[in-house]
Amino acid sequence: MYLKRLQLNNFKNCSSAEMGFSDKVNCFVGNNGAGKTNILDSIYYLSFCKSYFNPIDTQNIRHEEDFFAVHGEYFNQGKTNDTISCVQKRAKKKSFKINKKEYDRLADHIGIIPLVMISPYDRDLINDGSELRRKYIDGVISQFDNIYLKNLLAYNKTLLQRNTLLKQFAEKHFFDTDSLEVWDDKLAELGAGIFEKRKAFLQDFNPLFESFYKYLSDEKERVEIGYSSQLLNTNLKDLLNQSIERDRMVRYTTKGIHKDDLVFSINGFPVKKFGSQGQQKSFVIAIKLAQFEYTRQEKGFKPILLFDDIFDKLDDNRVQQIIHLVNENNFGQVFITDTQRQRVENIFKQAEIDHKIFTVENGDVKTEQD
Repeated sequence: MYLKRLQLNNFKNCSSAEMGFSDKVNCFVGNNGAGKTNILDSIYYLSFCKSYFNPIDTQNIRHEEDFFAVHGEYFNQGKTNDTISCVQKRAKKKSFKINKKEYDRLADHIGIIPLVMISPYDRDLINDGSELRRKYIDGVISQFDNIYLKNLLAYNKTLLQRNTLLKQFAEKHFFDTDSLEVWDDKLAELGAGIFEKRKAFLQDFNPLFESFYKYLSDEKERVEIGYSSQLLNTNLKDLLNQSIERDRMVRYTTKGIHKDDLVFSINGFPVKKFGSQGQQKSFVIAIKLAQFEYTRQEKGFKPILLFDDIFDKLDDNRVQQIIHLVNENNFGQVFITDTQRQRVENIFKQAEIDHKIFTVENGDVKTEQD
């Protein structure tokens, strides 16, 4: 699968653009703030129905405009074309279509166009809180397991209902065990399945991650992604029963898979505290490359891969390792942003990879032939 053409209107700082792509490597070059990352984000939109950087859709509309539109034409695994369209108008519901047919639920689109984004913001996986890491693992699994996504959405909806009930009890100075137990049973059922999926995923994912880390770093450290969950020792129904008094006091649910976390370690120690800057860079890129490979294995074809401004953040050795992977045809279609045209030209001149270069300036996009 690959993206053949992309059309943008009023998306972030881009008023209008239309691009045709190589099915191998496509590079966007320009100064910082020119709009290179915005183009990658529009491609991300067509896979995930949302921005990688800003979850508020209307804030991605170009200033003083009434809407944005992103249209992509893909060549799919069935050797036919699919057109994906996303249109967001101010004060209106987002419209998302495949081949002019509107989705009833955006969740039904997730996984149809698998994609992996590698960005400088990925360091937040190490530095930020557990919610971001949970969202990451849920996003990966959801690309190949639609049932998991549906159960996760149902769990979050049930959790909201339970929390609302706890607040009502506190406000009315009243408590009804039976009405709370209805939500407890549903949370326990959904949570158990989500917990097992996450645990199984990490068992399969860790070897891939460790392999990519060693490849990128040429180092001998032992790295691991651990799974921290309250359900490792006790089932969720018992946890909810045990925490009922605390939940009543704080007015929300303190136990469950919504408290899970990923534990990033190097030689048995937290990578956040003990990993060098280079080790942390290798750590997060290895996670994303492992995600690519895992998704490829699950889907049976290569996801689209987006590299956002990572050459500026890596030493020459790590850059060469990544380019070697691209050159060895490990990846399918790749999109890259960089501030230095000469660096991009030199890299792909040496590698002799089919590629296309676009210049981006103040939201305007031109191919090297323009």
